[in-house]
Amino acid sequence: MRNSEWQSGGQLDWLLSEKGPFHRCPEYMEFRERFQQGFSTRYKIYREFSHWKVNSLATEKRDFLRSPLPLAPEFLRNLRLLGRRPTLQQINENLIKKYGTHFLVSATLGGEESLTIFLDKQKLNKKSEGSSNSSVVSLELLHQLAASYFTDRESTLRRLHHLQIATAAIKVTETRTGPLGCSNYDSLDSVSSVLVHSPENKIHLKGLQDVLPEFLRGRFVEAALSYVACNSEGELLCRNNDCWCRCSPRFPECNCPFADIKVMERNLEKSRDAWDSSNQEFMESDEFKGLLKRLPADRFLNVSTIANFWSADLSLQKRYAQLESNNALVVGKAQKVVRKLFTLSKRCPKHPRISLPRERPVGFWLSRAQSLLYCNEHGVQGSFSEEVKSCSCPAEQPTCQGAVPCVVGTSSTSCSSCAADNVTRCGACHHGNLLHLGSCRPSIAASLDHYLNFDLDMPDAEVLKYLLQRLDSRIEVHAIYISNDVRLGSWFNPAWRKRMLLTLKSNKNKSNLIHMLMGISFQICLTKNSTLEPVPAIYVNPFGGSHSESWFMPVNQPDFPDWERTRLDAVVTAQCYNWTLTMGNTWKSFFETVHIYLRSRILTDDPTVNETLFYEPLDLDDQTSNLGYMKINTLKVFGYSLHFDPEGIKDLILQLDYPYTQGTQDAAFLMLLEMRDRVNRLSPPAPQPLDLFSCLLRHRLKLSAGEVARIKDSLQLFNSKLPNASPEPELAQLCS
Repeated sequence: MRNSEWQSGGQLDWLLSEKGPFHRCPEYMEFRERFQQGFSTRYKIYREFSHWKVNSLATEKRDFLRSPLPLAPEFLRNLRLLGRRPTLQQINENLIKKYGTHFLVSATLGGEESLTIFLDKQKLNKKSEGSSNSSVVSLELLHQLAASYFTDRESTLRRLHHLQIATAAIKVTETRTGPLGCSNYDSLDSVSSVLVHSPENKIHLKGLQDVLPEFLRGRFVEAALSYVACNSEGELLCRNNDCWCRCSPRFPECNCPFADIKVMERNLEKSRDAWDSSNQEFMESDEFKGLLKRLPADRFLNVSTIANFWSADLSLQKRYAQLESNNALVVGKAQKVVRKLFTLSKRCPKHPRISLPRERPVGFWLSRAQSLLYCNEHGVQGSFSEEVKSCSCPAEQPTCQGAVPCVVGTSSTSCSSCAADNVTRCGACHHGNLLHLGSCRPSIAASLDHYLNFDLDMPDAEVLKYLLQRLDSRIEVHAIYISNDVRLGSWFNPAWRKRMLLTLKSNKNKSNLIHMLMGISFQICLTKNSTLEPVPAIYVNPFGGSHSESWFMPVNQPDFPDWERTRLDAVVTAQCYNWTLTMGNTWKSFFETVHIYLRSRILTDDPTVNETLFYEPLDLDDQTSNLGYMKINTLKVFGYSLHFDPEGIKDLILQLDYPYTQGTQDAAFLMLLEMRDRVNRLSPPAPQPLDLFSCLLRHRLKLSAGEVARIKDSLQLFNSKLPNASPEPELAQLCS
């Protein structure tokens, strides 16, 4: 028994071209026929017998006895017709076509009886796995039948032919040569009928150039090679390890083996069919179908979500690894066929059509699963696009799109769940979103104008800036001046600190207004030749309460405005100045009371004195240390007032605890969040922003500290549930 596997390498590609007498011999023709039919393995059992060996002594006599060759007269006449410089065509016509390219030196004569079984192992294994029938053909059964061929020939052939008809995996051939294959012994006159066919070299040939004159030998070898390789259709040329035929005018396409190229193209189509079949089997496998069954249908699944289900399924991954292995084998064979196609068609007028199977990674199968979920209506499969959430259906069946569920997620437009009666629409939304016509939209806080109007009546910010620079009375906020230390328009001793304040008393007089501070101005006069300089310190209380609930104005600090001093020349008896602090839109903030603390500083030209020397004599009655007097004529604050509805804001707060509907409660939360953020956005410059909203609740709405804390926690909790909520900044507490 002999088993031989056929694998073609790059060095044997020339065997695929149909040129020369080798490709016409029965053995090669049989081999090519079986190989082209897809059989991969050959089993052969044979027995041979020989009777005698024949030898040609013509060349031996010439070599050893120096006697002339016994050549036939006709052969000698053909040699003479060639002349001294024959063409390749003349050698082909007069020698090669009549006598061939070789002559027989010795051969073993006899006969052979053999049985050959061609089979495709892959088909054989599939049929064995897919059937439980004990009569199915197997390798063991073939071995047993082949072994019994010589003992029970008729019965063995009958069973083998039955198996050949029942399955396409095997093909049986019986060969009998020599006297066994002849009806009588007269056929022994034909040498080809009695040559022993065996793996050993029982026949010895020599090139015909060995019996030709010396001047003809080289030309004959060229003609023989062209005859074998180019099939008498051109001349063989070899350069740089590459050989080809220079075609004659009668055969311009002799370098292009069309029949072999067609065979390779068919093999490539078979590879693609096998690849398609392997992928189709994976789609129809229990593992892949099990994945589709486990995918939830109550919400939309993107590719990333399907990938999580894929990763959690170990049996599916094992089945996919098997698919990858099979496809790698198919693609490897297809690439070999492509290389052969390129080799054969290198000198063809047009190149063959080549289509290699495209690799299908995990991402392809995830998209395929998504398409099977949403584009498989009416039994027609389409391709799903996640970007536009629609299907591309075949032209003959444009209605492959099924129901695409709503998107459940954490984004601003995602649903928290889909509707039970219609999975394509939202059934519920996240906090801060509103369900409208089956979709979720971000809830936008209603206008705060009714509760707290942040819009200024001034139509142009440049106009406001101009009025502020001129200290126009139209932007003056009329406040109540209170001080036990300083009376406006009266001279006072600037010794020690003086305290003044401007307050609005809004809760008593203007409960429907809150006020914005944009600038401070005061006019101060000093006696002539005074060496003192006023040093004011400003504290701002935003919404009322104690003095400790005020913030210090960082005058003369980086990025914050400083006092502007303008001397008034109209006053002759004293040194008078206008001191103005312009905050503008950049540093404006809420105010209810402005606390002003005035101290005096001694002016000095000594550069060595780095510290500020405040004028604070130790003795109240010490007149010798009096360095002058001061007088404050005017003290004004500039800005504007905003509409404020404390009762309306209280009603909003009540809806947090006693909602009429979910939508009403969410709207109240959104409005209070918007109000909180806009109020705190006007916090004064500080390393840590101030919580002004809590001061508003505490002093203008008169809420208790516990109520303020509860409202703050409720707003923070609601804000954390909003889609894409950003972390809230840590605020400093100004009001207890």
